[in-house]
Amino acid sequence: MPFASDQPLGHPRILVAGIGNIFLGDDAFGSEVARRLMRCPLPHDVTVVDYGIRGLDLAYALLNDPEAAILVDAVPRGGSPGTLYLIEPEDSAREEAGITDVVLEAHAMDPVRVIRTAAAMGARPGRVLIVGCEPATFGNDDDPAIGLSPPVEAAVEEAIRMVLSLVDQLLNPDEKAAG
Repeated sequence: MPFASDQPLGHPRILVAGIGNIFLGDDAFGSEVARRLMRCPLPHDVTVVDYGIRGLDLAYALLNDPEAAILVDAVPRGGSPGTLYLIEPEDSAREEAGITDVVLEAHAMDPVRVIRTAAAMGARPGRVLIVGCEPATFGNDDDPAIGLSPPVEAAVEEAIRMVLSLVDQLLNPDEKAAG
């Protein structure tokens, strides 16, 4: 069972999904952001869930077709550790689900693969955004790394502010266009 905030899971307007493996160092970034977001006051139509490595659970949640989904994860892109990214997968990447794309690994989660799996299952979520953080270390199966590295830990609060700002923009698009 995913750890979730107390908001209803039926049909959220916005789903915030923490992704990560707490036993692989900075891979726990998304889970840590979700855990802390659950303590924040949020609008009733925003649901925060720590999916950890449970990609199929997230794919099923996307079948509820939220108006927006914000996935939070460690995303290696070659930047300095702790760098935050806002990524919006192209519609083609979300919709082109081939048989190799819909196979989920039991102990890992690739957000784009989960989105493609959900699409293959019939999900049509609205806007999908990924708030990613450049990791410093993941550890490995032989030498697990528990806890976030200092630069990634330092990025958690900024990621929370980023997610809260995105939620506000998504819930109040007219106010942002006018301002």
